[in-house]
Amino acid sequence: MSVQLGIPQLREGGAPASGSQPLPAAPAAGIPARRPAEAPAGLADRYGRRATDMRLSLTDKCNLRCTYCMPAEGLEWLSKQAVMTGEEIVRIVGIGVNLLGVRELRLTGGEPLVRADLVDIIAALRQAHPELPISMTTNGVGLDRKAAALKAAGLTRINVSLDSLHEETFAKLTRRPFLDRVLAGVDAAWAAGLGPVKLNAVLMRGINDTESPALLAWALERGYELRFIEQMPLDADHGWTRRNMITAAEIRELLSEDFVLSPDPRARDGAPAERFEVRRRTTGSGDTHSSDSLGPVLGTVGIIASVTEPFCSDCRRTRITAEGKIMSCLFSREEFDLLGLLRQGASDEQLAERWQDAMWLKPKAHGMDHVGLDAPDFVQPDRSMSAIGG
Repeated sequence: MSVQLGIPQLREGGAPASGSQPLPAAPAAGIPARRPAEAPAGLADRYGRRATDMRLSLTDKCNLRCTYCMPAEGLEWLSKQAVMTGEEIVRIVGIGVNLLGVRELRLTGGEPLVRADLVDIIAALRQAHPELPISMTTNGVGLDRKAAALKAAGLTRINVSLDSLHEETFAKLTRRPFLDRVLAGVDAAWAAGLGPVKLNAVLMRGINDTESPALLAWALERGYELRFIEQMPLDADHGWTRRNMITAAEIRELLSEDFVLSPDPRARDGAPAERFEVRRRTTGSGDTHSSDSLGPVLGTVGIIASVTEPFCSDCRRTRITAEGKIMSCLFSREEFDLLGLLRQGASDEQLAERWQDAMWLKPKAHGMDHVGLDAPDFVQPDRSMSAIGG
């Protein structure tokens, strides 16, 4: 199946209407702005990491207004012309896979389901890359109507954001009364074979943090894989504070009320989530990490501790925003325009070189060359999570 979408008109001289910016200058003295010739192949950086996991945003638009992501009134959306077309998405993914060593693709947003051509895009990607794992992160609204078609088109699996099982709490967090639609979408994804179905939950202090054991129990009963995510400073209101965030240590403590967690023996292998095997706690059980005399493993739970237990040293991700900007790090304040170069007629090799140059400048951690979201020199990116693409 081919994607039948046009490419936006260019201004006189071939410059794209959305604009094209040159590669930014080096971020620090002594760092070359261009990747040196002797650098490793693929999307390598100065710290010995190599990106093989591509996160590509299909849109910045979303039909929820989650408090940790977006203001109540929403954001100023990108114009249709500024967003990558289906053909452009397929071409950029092809460059990543065929020339730069990308081995896994995650489609993100905003909310991917709001794109009318979503099924066609996935079908085109699958036709071009029959063996490529293609997953998608979604809020689940409308997934019940599209899950089967997404599976048929070639989507491998799905992640659904679900922060609460209580209607009032869900509505408070998302500013929309759509819990029933999300739950229907989760069930439809499972029925369609988009497994393992993974659930993402952000705990907010005083709002849904005490629900975490019940949410995990619910997920385990249905065979879903739950991931708790520390709230990151990527909210549009810039209201994030460290003291209001529920930490990974607190999450483990909350879950220990009902469960015993033990490290998953499988290698983490660059995954953002630290996984734990889950067993039911028995009355009088002692050590929260002991599995002695306990029942069988019920499943796993993951904790993504980007703030308090960062995993930046093994980061393998490269990000493309909905308007075709390369972000080497989720917290980067520098972006590199790939789409503008594409629309000017650049070859695949030229686009690959731009991408490599951008990733060579990937910061060590949290948009800086040292770790620490609580460091005095940390500056929150202007973009919110919905405008970046998780």
